[in-house]
Amino acid sequence: MFTKRFQRTAAITAAALALPVVLSACSSDNGKDGGKSGGSAASSSAAMPPKSSAAGAPSGMDKPFGPACSSVPKTGAGSFNGMAQDPVATAASNNPDLSTLVTAVKKAGLVDTLNNAKNITVFAPTNEAFAKIPKAQLDKVLSDKATLTKILTYHVVGQKVTPSQLGGGTFTTLEKGQVKTSGSDRTFKVNNAANIVCGNVPTSNATVYIIDSVLMPKM
Repeated sequence: MFTKRFQRTAAITAAALALPVVLSACSSDNGKDGGKSGGSAASSSAAMPPKSSAAGAPSGMDKPFGPACSSVPKTGAGSFNGMAQDPVATAASNNPDLSTLVTAVKKAGLVDTLNNAKNITVFAPTNEAFAKIPKAQLDKVLSDKATLTKILTYHVVGQKVTPSQLGGGTFTTLEKGQVKTSGSDRTFKVNNAANIVCGNVPTSNATVYIIDSVLMPKM
């Protein structure tokens, strides 16, 4: 009797002593699992690719880029925020570097055409780009509405072109010809001749890429 009672007491004592060990082991196991889960989450987060803009351009390329962007006014109608509020022809008229282009657009009677278009892309030559053309030749073009219209509409693509498409794209223009873009990162050319000096400039109805040379269609 005494022996059975002693054995029962010993068994209970042993179980009581073993319980903290079991609980400790369970706690240790849970900690290991938690560590693994945390490590997995961290690895998953680290493996995620950089965020992209809705247009598919890498983060940071969804804003205007290029060396000439620094000359754009910081405030007012000619600033990036100001231009984004107006249709493209009106927006361009507020940028002093595009005054020759605006004069040409007015002479060709394209102001309303450009302002009323939707989701277009304009490759906009700077004043310096037009200055590369000999004055006599430029004056002749400006006085010939048909030729001027052909040249200007060659600078307009009837779709939105995003920075991610510039690396090697071919786009049909309103003139019915094609322009080709090439390059990488933030350095791009159009027709392997004109450099994009300030790209991805928004207006209310167009995306503008300011270029340093006038594009010439086949005449």
